[in-house]
Amino acid sequence: MANAAPLLLGGGSPLDRGRNFLDGERILGAHKTVRGLFAGIIAGSVIGIAESPVDGRLLLGGFMIALGTVLGDLLGAFFKRRIRIKPGSPLPIVDQLDFVFGGLILGQLVFPLNWWSVLIVVLVTPPIHLGTNYGAYLLGIKRTHW
Repeated sequence: MANAAPLLLGGGSPLDRGRNFLDGERILGAHKTVRGLFAGIIAGSVIGIAESPVDGRLLLGGFMIALGTVLGDLLGAFFKRRIRIKPGSPLPIVDQLDFVFGGLILGQLVFPLNWWSVLIVVLVTPPIHLGTNYGAYLLGIKRTHW
């Protein structure tokens, strides 16, 4: 949810306020917005709250995973701008895993995972991500199928 919410609820003012980095390119690009950032963190946190009766650590864990997810996505966008890939253009593997690694890294602070769990998440997420993006494209939510 933390990765999907910005697509559904984002828009508005860009996080980088239209500013460029030292290389002359936008810092993040117009697709990364203030509203999208908060939508991702809030949506992921709400899921954590809803699941917290199962495991009380999800009150904090949901927030940490959501925060890591949006920060990982922002780091991916920052990297893509540095190599001059335009917002909305694909960068396979980075697009499917930047948010995953962000969520895993901050989630580890609350939910230490073993390597098998990380491997499963890393292997399962890309096809799910591509499938949901294609579905969003078919529904007219996204302009691109990736």
